[in-house]
Amino acid sequence: MDMSALPLLEQHLSVAVPASRDQRAWTPEDGPLPSLYISHGAPPLLEDAAWMRQLLDWSLDLPKPKAILIVSAHWESAPLSVSATAAGTPLVYDFGGFKPVFYTLQYETPDATALAQRVAAAMPDSEPLHEHRSRGLDHGAWVPLMVMYPLGDVPVLQLSLPTHDPDRLLELGRRLRPLREEGVLVIGSGFMTHGLPFLTRSHWTGAGSPPGWSADFDAWAADALARGDVDMLSRYASQAPGMPFAHPTVEHYTPLFVTLGAADRPDAPVRSVIEGYFMGLSKRSLQTV
Repeated sequence: MDMSALPLLEQHLSVAVPASRDQRAWTPEDGPLPSLYISHGAPPLLEDAAWMRQLLDWSLDLPKPKAILIVSAHWESAPLSVSATAAGTPLVYDFGGFKPVFYTLQYETPDATALAQRVAAAMPDSEPLHEHRSRGLDHGAWVPLMVMYPLGDVPVLQLSLPTHDPDRLLELGRRLRPLREEGVLVIGSGFMTHGLPFLTRSHWTGAGSPPGWSADFDAWAADALARGDVDMLSRYASQAPGMPFAHPTVEHYTPLFVTLGAADRPDAPVRSVIEGYFMGLSKRSLQTV
């Protein structure tokens, strides 16, 4: 793997690796970890020095988790399933049209069997958990985690997105809530706006302002999140400005409800940690409090 083909990632790792090595590990005295919603970008995130630094700084503000459970927009699957638990599970390169080097990147993580067992125990008998033993982490998981936890020293398990119904996802998050007390970082990974078909060439090149539908949806979501208005957030399809352009399909938005459900109080205000735009799409990423 020739990291020199991605010089900004190489520079990032030269700082991130020693910082992660020195990061303090979570202990029970820290109390429950927060739950996060991350706008994960795509492979080009690994060529954005400022965005990578934002994600790294965020991770370093928290104690290093004992394990990570992540729900990505890129695995819509019912019944509820988890990725392979074995150490060093291969990645899923579920994208096309990017530099060849992106398809050589590796992110090997430790065995996650214990976490899978805890997740299974949290599910009701009516919704048993299935393990896909050949499925690794998709880019909605490994791209941001490679930036945030570059040593690959934290067990990572991916949970499928079994529905887009906000109430059901809030309930799923509620079942995962106790894991936070055990040092598990629960993450919903998507993109606060994701209207790829409606971007223009100027947006793809990073020139100009974000499209109105993206800015309007982001402002609406930021206001509702700051007020803890889960009911409003759940009515996004009919209430949010910029729809359906901001989310012609909704899989990048709905992991948010797993994040909120896993919070101590889903209706409590949340803190936006990362704001701004990437190719006209909102990078808004948040942490429950």
